[in-house]
Amino acid sequence: MTVDARGMTFGEINERLRTADEATVENCLGQRFIACGMGGKKITVNGTPGNALGAYLDGAEITVYGNAQDAVGDTMNDGRIIIHGSTGDATGYAMRGGEIYVRDSAGYRAGIHMKAYKEKLPVMVIGGSCGSFAGEYQAGGIIIVLGRRINVPIIGNFCGTGMHGGRIYLCCDEIGVHLPRQVKVRPAEKEDMEFISGYIKNYCMFFSDDYGEIARRHFFVLEPDSENPYKQLYVLN
Repeated sequence: MTVDARGMTFGEINERLRTADEATVENCLGQRFIACGMGGKKITVNGTPGNALGAYLDGAEITVYGNAQDAVGDTMNDGRIIIHGSTGDATGYAMRGGEIYVRDSAGYRAGIHMKAYKEKLPVMVIGGSCGSFAGEYQAGGIIIVLGRRINVPIIGNFCGTGMHGGRIYLCCDEIGVHLPRQVKVRPAEKEDMEFISGYIKNYCMFFSDDYGEIARRHFFVLEPDSENPYKQLYVLN
């Protein structure tokens, strides 16, 4: 099914999408909440979806040929979102399951409040760079930033502020910014690369990139240095 989004509200678009297992949205221009809460569907979006694309997603797969705005995958539970472009701020906000792949870069606060529980492991792969506060308050899940085709630091300032779970993997020779005290950094080991290799291969398959060239590069792993990063605010020792 094809949905021409010109002149349509997000409610009208979603009403159409609920009637089909596979659909293409044409001429998308800023409509918010597309495919919100949907599962069991395959949706292609041509254009620029507005905020909260795939919010609360519950198993659907969304592919966007273009950029997306803020809060892609907000609180998504399952499924996959593939962006052939860049995203705005708060990509993967409170994400608790599923996968997000962004070919290019993400804005501020990518992965804020990501969390994992039991079998749920949210994963976000950003091909370019992330703005400041990436992984802020991260409680679980995986953020992978590949540093492809950029001439700026791979992350902005304050990466991992308040982080108390999960991991952030950065593909770069040097991080280039100061990190908060509660974040510890180490070079990736063989086991780390084996763990994330499948996600990087997916990225390369979706966006026709060179897995071998990426795998040969240097990766850092960022982890929380404390399960209670704000302990010093409330106790004396």
